[in-house]
Amino acid sequence: MMKRLSLPNVCSIPFTSFFDNYHSGSAITIIRAYSSNHSNTSIDFENVKCLDDAVTLFHQMVTMRPLPSVPVFCKLLKTMINMKHYTYVISLFREMRKLGIPINGFILSIVINSYCLMHRVDCAFSVLPIYLKNGIPFDIVTFNTILRGIFAENKVKDAVELFKKLVREKICEPDECTYGTVMNGLSKRGHTQKAFSLLRLMEQGNIKPNINNYSIVIDSLCKDGNLDAAISILNEMKQKGIPPNIVTYSSLIDGFCKLGQWEKVKTLFSEMVNLNIYPNVYTFTMVIDGLCKEGKVEDADEVMKQMIEKGVEPNVFTYSAIMDGYCLHGQLDRARRVFDFMIDKNIEPNIFSYNILINGYCKEKKMVEAMQLFGEISQKELKPDIITYNTILQGLFEVGRMGDAKKFFDEMLSTGPLPNLSIHNTLLNGYFKHGFVEEAMSLFNKLERKKENIGIISYNIIINGLCKNGKLDEARAIFKKLSSIGLLPNVRTYNTMITGFCLEGLLDEANDMLRKMEENGYLPNNLTYNVIVRGFLRYNKISEMATFMKEMAGRGFSFDASSAKFLAGLLRRLNTNSSLLRRLLTQCGGSFRKIASLLLKNVRKFFYGIWEAFKSADEIENHITRCKSMKAGDIMTEISGFAKQAHCGHTRNYSSECYATDNRNT
Repeated sequence: MMKRLSLPNVCSIPFTSFFDNYHSGSAITIIRAYSSNHSNTSIDFENVKCLDDAVTLFHQMVTMRPLPSVPVFCKLLKTMINMKHYTYVISLFREMRKLGIPINGFILSIVINSYCLMHRVDCAFSVLPIYLKNGIPFDIVTFNTILRGIFAENKVKDAVELFKKLVREKICEPDECTYGTVMNGLSKRGHTQKAFSLLRLMEQGNIKPNINNYSIVIDSLCKDGNLDAAISILNEMKQKGIPPNIVTYSSLIDGFCKLGQWEKVKTLFSEMVNLNIYPNVYTFTMVIDGLCKEGKVEDADEVMKQMIEKGVEPNVFTYSAIMDGYCLHGQLDRARRVFDFMIDKNIEPNIFSYNILINGYCKEKKMVEAMQLFGEISQKELKPDIITYNTILQGLFEVGRMGDAKKFFDEMLSTGPLPNLSIHNTLLNGYFKHGFVEEAMSLFNKLERKKENIGIISYNIIINGLCKNGKLDEARAIFKKLSSIGLLPNVRTYNTMITGFCLEGLLDEANDMLRKMEENGYLPNNLTYNVIVRGFLRYNKISEMATFMKEMAGRGFSFDASSAKFLAGLLRRLNTNSSLLRRLLTQCGGSFRKIASLLLKNVRKFFYGIWEAFKSADEIENHITRCKSMKAGDIMTEISGFAKQAHCGHTRNYSSECYATDNRNT
């Protein structure tokens, strides 16, 4: 039986105060009787396969006389870190100190790294006094580790403060890795400009940036979509004689792929090869993923064939990217074939692969297949992650399986990861969508009582759900309290409230909310205006709509496809009411040409039997083209006649459907 060891209860020490009394010459030297001549050839690390093996070996080592050398203890602790048993590294270190076993800077840096990997930087700082007590000088590697740990806890300000203190008080001289750690931490958390400024500062100092430092900033600029600046830095590097590497080019290629600039991608590939830098599996996978996301799955397949021809074997992420491309286009059979082919090639799918396929099935409402895949995950010794659970929950709500969704959530609470805000948002959406307002509000109130970090996204869901379920007063009350809890409404919040007012026929209040939105610095978008337009249409306020549409057109917005669908449904319900068309034509003037064009484009979706009325889609396009060039007086006849040809007495309330679409969009 393995002896269990407990994690020491170490109090945190504020890291900025630690250095206040530090002087490099005040350390006490270790004086300890210790033999370094002990032969360690009998210690076999090959047999250390698990935690039990490591702890057993440790207890054997501490009974040896003379003791094994410090590097041997270092090797054992590093082996345990590689196994991710960070808690036990701390525990063994504690036992070493109790037994009087010598320690050095390498041992202490391993302990600090363990604390950082456990997201306990406070405890990592508590190790620093041990350096002083034992006369062990600080080295920059230790502080690089601590900086990484602080960034991992998203304490950007603290990390920058420590870095400045190291430089200002000359505690340790930063190296290229230190600068790289800070640049990387800033970049990964959206502070690209600060990382760029640090690169410029580094260029002016004694330690010049290396390829890794430049590549970090280039990658961050590419992720921000600032490709011009990234290329500019690439050219600077070349002028300074710093050759780019595969990482540099991969970042640039990924950036251009995301923007769909395939000619630039080809140029970079050629440039790489000319410099004897050959694309690796990650570079090819970036291109394949970019093509798939643009719907160019066949091109992605071709790239994968070329990749294999060049001796670069696809990995699980390559196949997953192809699967995602097929799923995005509803080609689930082909996605499944890629999944099975990957397994046949002895490449085990990871949780990312399963999530892609599960998401594809859920989007197509094939929940049986999705649940079968979910069951396979545990058989493969994988663990479903928060994305897996969220995808399944969304799928179950989408097909109306409320009971199964609740049961699945309960299973998650007992065996899965702790639900995060994303999961709770899915539950709120699902409850509201199916009219379970009490359940939604109960969950929301529970989250508020727990003081969960509820953001504006969650409040938008609540406001939208209440509006859709006819509880406008409650929605308005929540909207009003946002400022008192430190949250600012965004464009989506305002659009949601405006939709709620329009659904209830409160068009003046909708207009007032539009003005309030602008006063608070949020510019309305095309959706905002079209929601109000549909409100006017819904309640037959054609004169008011005409005035509103002039303002709308003056701001560069126009009648959208959803409004055309709404109008088509309204005309269908009113049996192609000519007087409504005449009023629209007379009062909306030139704007109605846009309406007519969109109406003709969308009418086939709303008039039953449309394809029997015309031989091909080309004939509809001919109507649209004619409509755009016709005089205003003839447009009404064109639409009315077109609609009458297709009319077959099929009734449906399209207006409510269109408003449901609006709410999904908001």
